Parts: sequence; C-alpha cells; structure tokens
Amino acid sequence: MLFNSFEFLVFLPFVLLVYHNLNHGWQNRFLVAASCFFYGSWDWRFLFPLLTSTTIDYWCAKKMEAQLAAGAPQAERKRYVVLSVVTNLGLLGFFKYFNFFSENLYELLASLGVHVNAWTLDVILPVGISFYTFQALSYTIDVYRGEAHATNSFWDFFLAVLYFPHLVAGPIQRAQNLLAQVTSPRHTTRQQVFDGLHLIFWGYFKKVFIADNLGPLVDQVFQSPSPDGFQTAMAVYGFCFQIYCDFSGYTDIARGVAKLMGFEFMLNFNLPYFATNAQEFWTRWHISLSTWLRDYLYIPLGGNRNGVGQTYRNLMLTMVIGGLWHGAAWNFILWGFYHGTLLVTHRYFRAPLDRIFSASTPWGRAVSFSIRLFVFFHLTCYGWLLFRATSLEQVLGMTASLFRPWQGYDENLLLPVLFFGGLLMAIETVLYATDRMDFLDFRWVPAEARVVCYSVIVYLCLFRGGEAQSFIYFQF
Repeated sequence: MLFNSFEFLVFLPFVLLVYHNLNHGWQNRFLVAASCFFYGSWDWRFLFPLLTSTTIDYWCAKKMEAQLAAGAPQAERKRYVVLSVVTNLGLLGFFKYFNFFSENLYELLASLGVHVNAWTLDVILPVGISFYTFQALSYTIDVYRGEAHATNSFWDFFLAVLYFPHLVAGPIQRAQNLLAQVTSPRHTTRQQVFDGLHLIFWGYFKKVFIADNLGPLVDQVFQSPSPDGFQTAMAVYGFCFQIYCDFSGYTDIARGVAKLMGFEFMLNFNLPYFATNAQEFWTRWHISLSTWLRDYLYIPLGGNRNGVGQTYRNLMLTMVIGGLWHGAAWNFILWGFYHGTLLVTHRYFRAPLDRIFSASTPWGRAVSFSIRLFVFFHLTCYGWLLFRATSLEQVLGMTASLFRPWQGYDENLLLPVLFFGGLLMAIETVLYATDRMDFLDFRWVPAEARVVCYSVIVYLCLFRGGEAQSFIYFQF
C-alpha cells in the first residue's frame, strides 16, 4: 500500500477514527493489526521474516537483561547479541544479497577457468527489510551494551518495529526511543495535528508534484543506450531533485501521520543540498541512517581514536557498507566508495580549505559560501549518477558524455528541470535563510494565505502531479 495511493487515503482516515476512540492498551493492539494489514497488503508472506526476527530479538534482549541484572560477565550476554545479529543479517543477506554474491562468484570462477552452474534463488525481496533490520539491531545492541532496558511486552516491541508509517522506508527509529512512546499513553496535541498536516501536505507536494513529474524524464535518459552530454546532465540534475523529493517526501508523510497519533519521529532530512562539504552533507541527508552507521559501525570500528590512517579506513568501510546497504549491485558499492573518498578528502584538506575560504566581511563570507555550495552540490550530483546507473558500463559512458555538456541541447529537458528544481530550491532557500523548516508557519503569513497555499498544493497534487510511482527507497 503506497502513501500516494487511493487505498492509503481510505486506510488512514479509518485508522485515525478508530485509534482516537480507544484507550491506550487497545490503541496499541489496533495499531499492530493495522500495521500488519498495511505491510501484508504487498504480500502477506513478508510478515514471516519480520515476525521471525522480532521474536528472536525480543527473546535475546530479555535474556541479556536478566543476565545483566544478575551481574553475569559480558561474555555471557555476547552469545545472545551474536544470535540477534546473525539472524537479522542472515535474513537480510538471504533475501537481498544471495543472488548478487552468487552471480559474482560464478563470474569470478568462470574467469579463472572453473565452470560451475550459477545458483540463484527466485525470491521476492520483502519491502523495507533493510530499514526494519537496522531498527531491530539497534534494540538488541543497546540492551547488550546496557544502554537500554528490554521491554516485558512482546507486542509493544513488535509495534515499535512494525508501526506502519516508518516500516518500509524509515526514518530508522531507534527501537528504544519509539518503545518509550509505545508504552506511554499518548495525547495528540493541537500543535501536533497542525504540524502533522503540514508535513503530509508538503510531503505529497514533493513526491507527487516534483518527484513523479521528474521521474519519466530521468528514466527516459537512463534507459537510452548512449545519451548525449546535455541529456546526461539534465537527467543527473533531475534525479538529484527527484530522489530528494521522493525520499524526503515519504519521510515527511510518515512523520506527519505519526504526529496525528501522538508519535514523534526524528528529523531525517535537513536541507541537504545546502551542505558545503561531505561531512556536513551526511548530517543533513538520511540522518537516521548516517547516525546509525556512526553509532553501530564507525565508532565500534574505532572511529577516529586510533590515528589518521585508521580513521580513513573506518570512514571508507562505513561508507562502502552504507552503499551496499542500499542495494545488491556494484554501482551502490561504487557510490559508497565515492562518498567515502569525499569524506576522507574533506578531512585531509579541511584545514587548508578553511584558510583559503575564510573571509572577514559579510560579502566575502557570502561569496565563499556560494563557491563551496556550488562545488559540493555538483559533487553530490555526480554521486547520484553512480547511484542511479544500472551498470558500470553506463557509469563510464555517461561520465564521458559529461565532458561534452552542450552536445544534444534539448529545451524539453531543460525547462522541466529548471521549473521543478528551481521551485524546490526557492522554497528551501527561504527555509535555510530563516532557519525554519515550516515555511507556512511564519508569523507574517496570515491564515488566509496559508489556506490558499495548501489549496494550491492539493490542486497541483491532484491535477498536475505525475503518474503515481512507487517510492524509490522501497526497493531497499
């Protein structure tokens, strides 16, 4: 069931109507049922790996909690966290990566003259498995570290993982943070309703009006066998805005729906295209994933505690694994390696670059900021080419075409990218300049103007939106 489907627009009001007429205990039971229905609407079989992993995680956390209370040594708890990690990553690897590694092993052996039959599995990837796997892992790892307490209710834990707004594409909630909201009575405030509705409207605007209108243009170029330089450039710019509006639009809708039920999700996007370097970008883009990788991968690897060389290694490993998390394909690994290289390069040259771009006057700081913003925006855009490409051959061909950027000039590609991208960035420039994420909640915007703006958003989504497409991150 897609957020941008008619079925969801019927499902959500029904859920809200029933939910707000129940007490806390029955609210939780009802949300478990509603979330099972929501997730099972894709394929009811998807519920089995989810139920398997959450059952094992719940049991492991309870065992670790009991051992921690009894003062047992860490080694005793370790086997349970290992079981949780192996189960979750085993299910993820089986569904998502088995065919990728099997096919690459077959090609490697064939190149060495060893001929074996390629063994692949005809299995469907459960929607959102990467998201709920990381969320469940954060719970058992935190309990193992003694940073969180295990819950006594399996159904509360199951709801924290299964809760439908964030289930299939995040934000990746730390289970313990969401558990506290599950176990405590929730009272939806008037402000939460206003904020939630704004997020839902804004999310649909970004997804339906911007991302879905840009999608066919991007697909057309990436499906072309040998696009010209101008076509490639427009497709890369278009995908830059498409993936941001698609993913952040989903996140906004998810956060908005959660607010209508009294839940609070973490901010997942904070104007990422205003980042001026790689480190800042990952504090603004997919924040729930970048902080998860930092806390559960980069820091355990050693972080920046063991010298420059180890720090660079840890950054590269973290980003390559983050790239692989996105999908079982070499272009995602290459994308992770590319961003790891940007992070290492920024860290290495940070001091001299800061000296070069330092300025003492407001005009000088504005020029410095604009140059850094322009350069890093285009570095980010090239990364999206790696992300969107379907093969390494396509990466090489489209990269070569970018050295002839005006070849194949096409106004029919230029105008949509300028319009949709320019509209988005104009609004976000206001958000950045005012340091306010809700551009319709300024004191100087009268209520009548807000009503007009929301009416325009509804009109654009209903009558000028693109053909409905699945959210890009559902495949991860």
